[in-house]
Amino acid sequence: MANEFKHLVLVKFKEDVVVEDIIKGLEKLVQGMDIVKSFVWGKDVESSEMLTQGYTHAIIMTFNSKEEYKTFANQPHHVEFGATFASVIDKAVLLDFPAISVKAPT
Repeated sequence: MANEFKHLVLVKFKEDVVVEDIIKGLEKLVQGMDIVKSFVWGKDVESSEMLTQGYTHAIIMTFNSKEEYKTFANQPHHVEFGATFASVIDKAVLLDFPAISVKAPT
């Protein structure tokens, strides 16, 4: 069985950005795409500033394969949203990787 493919984004938004609006836009984007197997996001509430390095939000998308991720990444609505997203972030880290499951969710 092929491994799932994950798209992980760690974000520090610019000052005065209404983060909820950006997240709602992202939710709307992925809800209309069956190719996105799952989408989760969250805001850090526990880690020390030293450990977060200023990053405040994590976004994780799951795809069935690298090929499906590539299809998503090149989809016009994603490209358009990506330009908007890029304009509101101070910095980001992106990792795209095949997931290695050690312990499956129950």
